Amino acid sequence: MVTHTKFRHIKFRHIVATFAAAVSCNAMVLSAQAQEIELNYGHMNSPTSIVGLQADWLAEEVAKNTDGKVKIDVYPSSQLGKIQELAEGVSMGSIALSHNTAGAISSLYEDFGVLDIPYLYRDYDHLMNVVDIHSPVMEKLNQGLIDNTGMRVLYAFYFGTRQLTADRAIKTPADLAGVKIRAIPSPVYLTAVEGLGAAPVPVDWSEVPTALATGIVQGQENPVNVALVHKLYDVQSHMMLTGHISAAEIVVINEEIWQGFPDDVKAGIEKAAETVRHKASKMILDSEAGDLEQLKEAGMTIIGPDDGLDVAAFRAGVEKLVHERFDEKYATYFEEIAAVK
Repeated sequence: MVTHTKFRHIKFRHIVATFAAAVSCNAMVLSAQAQEIELNYGHMNSPTSIVGLQADWLAEEVAKNTDGKVKIDVYPSSQLGKIQELAEGVSMGSIALSHNTAGAISSLYEDFGVLDIPYLYRDYDHLMNVVDIHSPVMEKLNQGLIDNTGMRVLYAFYFGTRQLTADRAIKTPADLAGVKIRAIPSPVYLTAVEGLGAAPVPVDWSEVPTALATGIVQGQENPVNVALVHKLYDVQSHMMLTGHISAAEIVVINEEIWQGFPDDVKAGIEKAAETVRHKASKMILDSEAGDLEQLKEAGMTIIGPDDGLDVAAFRAGVEKLVHERFDEKYATYFEEIAAVK
């Protein structure tokens, strides 16, 4: 059962902004024979980023696979709320679909945070096999998500490997002492940034450009594509290839809305999800090297191991804190994730 009291802090204007769409959406779903089911998909990303574009691709594929029965209206750039508000909106049903980090979703179901643990995956293939909705790990997590929040994972796609950016050159954890680095407001990400040696500051993504420009924080961490699309090179001079988290972005849908669909609509959406998962993941993976070159051309200095970046020291600091804070909670998951081929 979903405990609605924990959502009281959502701003009233946000609820009003999405209520009409939610009523329309739920009414359409309950009437399965209606000519068109209209769903709202809210996310925080730029509509021109690959992460943003994949939401549009989903809308296109769903319309095609359902013969126009299902129309998805996409609202990018935090139009329907900030990181936590988007997750909570899907849980309550005011937003039908959204995508988010596993760390952000863990605010509603703590177990989900295990998917974003730093230095967890052997490689790209291991990550993608773990977050496949049919893997034993994801099936277990998804059922817990459904039971505890009223939303389910539709699919997960590769979001990229997270790197550190800052307004200065950083080569060792000691260089980060006292430096304020923005972190996603979740325990896993706050731990990762602290483990790198910095002072973590939780800031919603919608506020990051301003926080960087005004010096509230001196750096942040994100995949290369995010830094490029959002022109972080305008406010950050250096990128350090710490590679501390390889992550998937999780696309979730409200469970009550999902269960209201007839079987043919579910099948059409699932087919679309699989198509978009592979398309987005491949595009992000293939773009990483080229995106780094574009950041260099834009004036950002890239620091890697060949430039003196002590990746082993960063990893040691992060893993020490991860073991201290998460081993007891996530030990079984760590074993199950390691067992995935």
